[in-house]
Amino acid sequence: MSARGPLPFDPIARAAELWSERVGPSTTMAAVTSVMRVQQILQSAVDNALRPHNLTFARYEALVLLTFSRRGSLPMRVMGDRLQLHPTSVTNIVDRLEHDKLVRRVPHPTDRRTTLVEIT
Repeated sequence: MSARGPLPFDPIARAAELWSERVGPSTTMAAVTSVMRVQQILQSAVDNALRPHNLTFARYEALVLLTFSRRGSLPMRVMGDRLQLHPTSVTNIVDRLEHDKLVRRVPHPTDRRTTLVEIT
């Protein structure tokens, strides 16, 4: 949300007007724009709630995923699959969480090639 206060007009309604003038019926565009705006508002509220805990949404998601796992740990590959993230992103997230002592890396008990991430 802007620190300058609310706009003197509804930006979605204005975008719908312009779309209708220039392209045609705007109901689909207005619906999609409204949903995306709601997502932005919710994301901003979540970011504000997580900031005091030094968490990003991605790190929060990783912690929740580990919390809901059966043993409080998962292989990094599984975390990436479930969070739909590239392995480099998972490594970065785990690095930051490990730095903050919220998780630790532990060897897999039966697979030497696999590292588990365990919530502390």
